[in-house]
Amino acid sequence: MSFPIPSLDDRRFQDLVDEAKRLIPQFLPEWTNHNVSDPGVTLIELFAWMTDLTLYRLNRLPDRLYSAFLDLVGISPFPASPATVPITFWFSTVPEEVVVVPAGSEVATIGEDPIVFATLHDLVVYQPELRFALTAPATGGEPDEGRCVDVLQDLQLPNESVALFTSSPVTPGDAFYLGFRDPLGGTVLRLDVIAQVEGIGVDPLDPPLRWEIWSEEGWVRCQVQSDSTGGLNRDGQVMLLVPHGHEPLAVDGERAFWLRLLLAEALPGQSTYRTSPVLRSVAVHAIGGTVPAEHSEEIPGEYLGISTGIPGQIFRVSNAPLLPRRDGEVIQVRVDGDSSDWDEVAEFSASGSQDHHIMWDSNTGEVRFGSRIRYPDGSWRQHGAVPPAGASVWVSGYRRGGGARGNVGAGSLTTLRSAVPYVDRVSNLIPASGGVDAETIENAKIRGPLTLVSGGRAVSAADHEQLALQSSPRVARARCIPPTQPGGPTTLLIVPDPGRPAESLRIDDLALSDRLADDITAFLEPRRVLGTAIELGTPTYHGVSVAALVRVTPGRAPAGVRQRCIDRLWQFLSPVTGGPEGKGWPFGAAVTTGAIANALVDVSGVDAVDEVVLFEADLRNERRLTGAVDTIRIGDNALTLGHRLQVVAR
Repeated sequence: MSFPIPSLDDRRFQDLVDEAKRLIPQFLPEWTNHNVSDPGVTLIELFAWMTDLTLYRLNRLPDRLYSAFLDLVGISPFPASPATVPITFWFSTVPEEVVVVPAGSEVATIGEDPIVFATLHDLVVYQPELRFALTAPATGGEPDEGRCVDVLQDLQLPNESVALFTSSPVTPGDAFYLGFRDPLGGTVLRLDVIAQVEGIGVDPLDPPLRWEIWSEEGWVRCQVQSDSTGGLNRDGQVMLLVPHGHEPLAVDGERAFWLRLLLAEALPGQSTYRTSPVLRSVAVHAIGGTVPAEHSEEIPGEYLGISTGIPGQIFRVSNAPLLPRRDGEVIQVRVDGDSSDWDEVAEFSASGSQDHHIMWDSNTGEVRFGSRIRYPDGSWRQHGAVPPAGASVWVSGYRRGGGARGNVGAGSLTTLRSAVPYVDRVSNLIPASGGVDAETIENAKIRGPLTLVSGGRAVSAADHEQLALQSSPRVARARCIPPTQPGGPTTLLIVPDPGRPAESLRIDDLALSDRLADDITAFLEPRRVLGTAIELGTPTYHGVSVAALVRVTPGRAPAGVRQRCIDRLWQFLSPVTGGPEGKGWPFGAAVTTGAIANALVDVSGVDAVDEVVLFEADLRNERRLTGAVDTIRIGDNALTLGHRLQVVAR
């Protein structure tokens, strides 16, 4: 078995001859005889033959030198991207004082090799101060905030009660408002409710109620973690996770941070209230808080080595891959008790001999000092200062992490690695997402030539797609849809890298997050053509269910063959790794029983594929939409996603 040969330059003898002949009119227009018998053409063929031999040897360079070549032209593999997830800190009791969970607090999974997440900023939780309580009847399906009634005093008096929804009869859009002095964004609230059994007609396990806060985007829904009140029909507790971004609003002339309870329109099959629930009192307590965290582990200051005083020195930190450096994470050079911080730069081309600049590779952890370069006129120039001989090189600290390993499931992060007052436990209520492994050399080898062709400008559709791939390692695929009319926007469809195996991939894993959209926008903005507009979106995903019957090769275990077939189908239908070439299902390509059969027949242990049927699937409601068909056609800008794949092996 021979190793694959890289192709740095795919031109051959005839390509070189033709290219040289095309240049003749430009440089020597008086040369008009280009026949093979002409001595000049003979010289061209001679030099083309010699150049072809040189290219043959060049194309046998190993990947290590290919990587060095890409590095010379400013192309290096993308570093790993860290997963992020909101972490909820739960208190053991209701604290009377302000609780601060400092930025950088670490939580981890359980096990010998824990996955560590660190909070991105301080979490400050204080007890809410209730200042207003209002009821508002519905008008046109929305609360009429001009007809609010103040009920705060009634809730505070022992023998009084408050009907939450005041329309008669009870109407969707009726609301109950609680106004607070300070914002509650990111807080876990516990509402202690004392109620009367008055809200007739509602299902206690499924009331049409919606808790909301006011934000820059309008009324945003809170997550109800638990509700033991049966739709506010009995004494109990309501646990709410308040989203970030709580903003003040003037309601009935009173400016406060509002939390409202809205009577929503009942869904099909859902019962609603015939009479309003009635409260005798409600007390609001903060019992925890939620803060975003990323897959990272802080490494303290580290000694790297002693400088020899020569240009181009390389040092390496002990933990890689690294995350992008934050303020305070710098390389330090210490000489005779004095310490100086050196700035990280992307390249040394603009660095002078006195500039304290370094390059720091996030993938390998290599710290590189400036080199001395000889120029064509014979002069030498030092790009970046060199630490003096005997100086010690240190790093003040850094963070390691990133990669698909950080995409842990919900409820996995349960270990608090440093004590915080009042915090009893931690948890991640949703799965972590966004973790992507560092780019492989193979992918960088494909991306490099395309980058050089585009020139870093978004002009053609291919340029837009290539630049979108360069904008972030979390972009797996991109498709550009040119404007349908002059002056219209260019649409860029993004397929995020979910960082999950194909069999666990769900439609929500392919959503375009705000963070990724911001990264793509920031990268494309200075590269787009002046006057053009770019809109970001996601493709349409068609759910495809497969039922297949395969015949097992004699002597092979049917159970093992069946599992390999299912794994192959998950991979084949994936929008990221699917399709015949394994680069993602082709945009707009129909799914046929023949294509599925061809994918299964190559699986080890399959003797023949006897039958294949396809079903269109509803990915949201997880059900089949059609009966058995031979072909599922999808739109030009759509992709496939596997759903409930079944294989019978006999």
